[in-house]
Amino acid sequence: MAASHDLLVVASHRDLRRRLFDVLDREEHDRILSARDAAHAGILLAGRGPVALVVLAFEGDGRASRACCEQLRSMESCRDAPVVAVLAPDCRIGPSLLPDVVADWLDSAHIERELVLRWQRVVAGRSTAASTPAHTHAASPEETLAYRFAFDDEDGEGEWLITDPAGDRVLDLNAALLQHSQLGVTDVLGKPLVQLLGFEGIELEQVLEQVDRRWHPCQRRTRYGADTGQANARRIRHRGRDAVAIAFRSDRAEARGEAALALLSRIFQSGGSVDLQASTARLLIDELSLDYLALWSARPEDSAIPVQLLQHWTGEDQPWPSPVEQVSLRRVLGGKTMFHAEDGRRLGEFDPLLQALQLDGFAGLPLLDERRSVIGALLLGRRKPLGRAELVEPVLQCAAARFAQAIELRRTREQGRAEGLLDALTGLPNRLLFNDRLETILREAHRTGECFAVLFLDLDNFKAINDSHGHAAGDQVLSVVTQRLCSSIRASDTVARYAGDEFTIVLRHIIKSDDVLRVAEKIVQVMETPLHLEGGEELRVTASIGVSFFPDDAADADTLLRHADEAMYAAKHLGRNNFQIYEMSQDQARQQDVALVSRLRHAERNGELRVFYQPQVDAGTEDIVGMEALVRWEHPELGGISPGVFIPLAEESGLIVSIGEWVLRTACAQAHAWELAHGLRLRLGVNLSAVQLMEPDLL
Repeated sequence: MAASHDLLVVASHRDLRRRLFDVLDREEHDRILSARDAAHAGILLAGRGPVALVVLAFEGDGRASRACCEQLRSMESCRDAPVVAVLAPDCRIGPSLLPDVVADWLDSAHIERELVLRWQRVVAGRSTAASTPAHTHAASPEETLAYRFAFDDEDGEGEWLITDPAGDRVLDLNAALLQHSQLGVTDVLGKPLVQLLGFEGIELEQVLEQVDRRWHPCQRRTRYGADTGQANARRIRHRGRDAVAIAFRSDRAEARGEAALALLSRIFQSGGSVDLQASTARLLIDELSLDYLALWSARPEDSAIPVQLLQHWTGEDQPWPSPVEQVSLRRVLGGKTMFHAEDGRRLGEFDPLLQALQLDGFAGLPLLDERRSVIGALLLGRRKPLGRAELVEPVLQCAAARFAQAIELRRTREQGRAEGLLDALTGLPNRLLFNDRLETILREAHRTGECFAVLFLDLDNFKAINDSHGHAAGDQVLSVVTQRLCSSIRASDTVARYAGDEFTIVLRHIIKSDDVLRVAEKIVQVMETPLHLEGGEELRVTASIGVSFFPDDAADADTLLRHADEAMYAAKHLGRNNFQIYEMSQDQARQQDVALVSRLRHAERNGELRVFYQPQVDAGTEDIVGMEALVRWEHPELGGISPGVFIPLAEESGLIVSIGEWVLRTACAQAHAWELAHGLRLRLGVNLSAVQLMEPDLL
């Protein structure tokens, strides 16, 4: 593609210009010039030779863009360069109104998947232009490509091609087909359709004759073999002549988002009564056509050699290197994720295992427990590329989470049975294990700023059930309640049997408090469903639930549980069979404020206050033109305290005056340091309180 020449991108909108540049830059071209307009392009092109391609954005009513196109064509560097037009989102003209010098066009929504293909088509078209008969119909840009996006789905995964009615020659195709098949343009354009597609149960001639848009099973050629899927055909006009458009959709999870989602669904539905690890591995092997898969378990608390849980290999038997010799395995167990979609062979230089396997596509993912500690590794690959990274990587990450869940569950059960940390009746964590998990979640939340909720649940009138129906019936009720609670929460949440008929739940990664309230309401409703004892008698068991939030209601485990317990008793007093949120009394709120103000008085001296600087960027030039100074308080016990909490307290107590002066002086000193070190004369914004504005010595 004339890689020794420059490419020129011209677009007035910065974001559009950046997208065009990034797509071309991924082709590892020598030099790409990016200009706002023709005048800017003239400056960049001064003293340079001819450019290989001009990509010009048409915007608005197109007048300015047409004028820019004429100015570019008058420049020596651009006189003979092919022009590809990109219709911006605000463009109000159609392809028929583009200048005659435009060789091809595309909509800006399809830049990432169409621009390079259009460039390749233009180059290929120029190479055959000399052999085109003079009387050949000259189609307009609109007539040539008006159908182009008619067959594409929203995600850009749909493949299509255009062929003559007899299927003797492929006339056009889209980028998705090249991307998924790993074929080059010259492998497809001008070739007979039979070299690319093979239909099952119907002859190619019949498909081209019927063109009834019915989907037929078929195989599409790839660089490494064939992909299965379905294809249909329809009649269109191409360059003023009758043609047939063929749309193909792959069944492979690495090629189509819908298939990838279906695979994820099967992964998370698998495992019921069968071995979870084996069923998940089999799904990955079958759906991704893997040649190699190995699952390893490792204990982070010791340095013992990892244990291989399962291995799959389609090649011949061979001596396997020890885990110590497998460099990739050691790196993954060290916490590094490896994903090499198509360059896996180069890893063989330092890994004897991969040198023996000769895999084009290779991936290694660490298996992480709730504490984000590595408890194992998933290694997999195949002799051809792994497919689309944006589809395959998320699937593998979810599969790794599934494997980690299985390993952690087995270890928890083993440890629980050994140490008495699981409730014998329900199999849930008991009070000891729950308290340990809550402390771990708290430590992570202090570090990451995560919000979560604690629910304390007590069954209503459970003693009456034991007294009336016996303890066996009570045990059956507790087992049913366990099933209902587990079905109401996510995998990342925790439910435990705290004591007797009391259950505790931690709902993690809270975005809005309303999400917690919906879960609590769901539990109340699920609990109301009648249950039947083994003797056939029907019971209606309800529950009262209390809810507390971290960090709003408390910053330690004991207080969070106590507040949730208090809210649960409030639900009892309000008639049972409901949930209540913990509400701090006015006296408690005042006591907490007094304690915070007392600590705030010493925060500056103790180095607990810090000033952060948020950049202010000129949207046109992308230059940093200023900073806003923001004060933050890192409490030694409570962690980060929101400015929405401590600033009002500082204003009420008068501490805002001294804190505000410290922030102002600190920010000015930082601005001076930037100026001395880098010559930056930045505009600095510092927030002032109304209390400060009343200070006589503020100026």
